[in-house]
Amino acid sequence: MGMAYKTQESAEALWVIRDKVQFMGEVPEMGLSVLEVTVPPGSGTPPHKHQSVEIFRVVSGEITFTLFDAAPPTQIVAHAGDVLTLRSYQPHNYVNTGTLPAQMLSIVENPMSRFFRDLGQTEVPPAGPPSNEEIEAVMAACQRHGIEILNI
Repeated sequence: MGMAYKTQESAEALWVIRDKVQFMGEVPEMGLSVLEVTVPPGSGTPPHKHQSVEIFRVVSGEITFTLFDAAPPTQIVAHAGDVLTLRSYQPHNYVNTGTLPAQMLSIVENPMSRFFRDLGQTEVPPAGPPSNEEIEAVMAACQRHGIEILNI
């Protein structure tokens, strides 16, 4: 197998609602993908859980992660250099609570990467909250990929 080299400019990018997901590399033998996710201020995910483990390393900005597997939930405000590892089916979400876009590197199992490819769009999305159509598309993609949105 040849060397795989990507720059941030050359990596494939898809927009998943308001987040830009770039596919930086994968280890097919291990079933892992490396993604770079750019999260605009106010953007994030609803509480959810899935089979894939996830490792997040904040590259820039500030991301607030909430873990919902205890009462009360645990909030972690992660800054550049911080790493958070989530186990399989650990209920969580994240949101950029800062005023600048945040970037994080994420290692996920390939089924999670396929979810992003399925849901992602090549066009830059409009600003503001997701439309009802976008929310419906997310819910349908979650169902196809075994991701459970939590009513918390």
